[in-house]
Amino acid sequence: MRFITCCLALSGAMTMTPAVAQNADIGKQLYGQYCASCHGEGGSGDGPMAEYLTVKPSDLTGLAAANDGKYPMLDVIHIIDGRTGVRAHGGPMPVFGEVFTEGSGTGSYADVLVTRGRVLSLATYIESLQP
Repeated sequence: MRFITCCLALSGAMTMTPAVAQNADIGKQLYGQYCASCHGEGGSGDGPMAEYLTVKPSDLTGLAAANDGKYPMLDVIHIIDGRTGVRAHGGPMPVFGEVFTEGSGTGSYADVLVTRGRVLSLATYIESLQP
């Protein structure tokens, strides 16, 4: 039994690396598609649309610094998926949670997991923008 447990743990560890790389790629792609136009390619709030907004986009590179050096992952996830409102976005941001759900299928639990994976990938990418 211990041999099977070790094999399962080893196979799980070996499959983590490609999944992490894929999540980073997905997060970067989602950021480029949905966030960079306002927040900028580097996340500092200087995207090409920023000058047209009445409220300046947040500098996403300072999220950890503003939270005693700890990246506020859960807060970022809640902002992306719409559970927490952001004034610059006209209130709650459910748009992205809904957009990430569109085209994912039948509304099954698997679709919910895909949507949550996209939100997490985006939040993880934003974490990589921290200095």
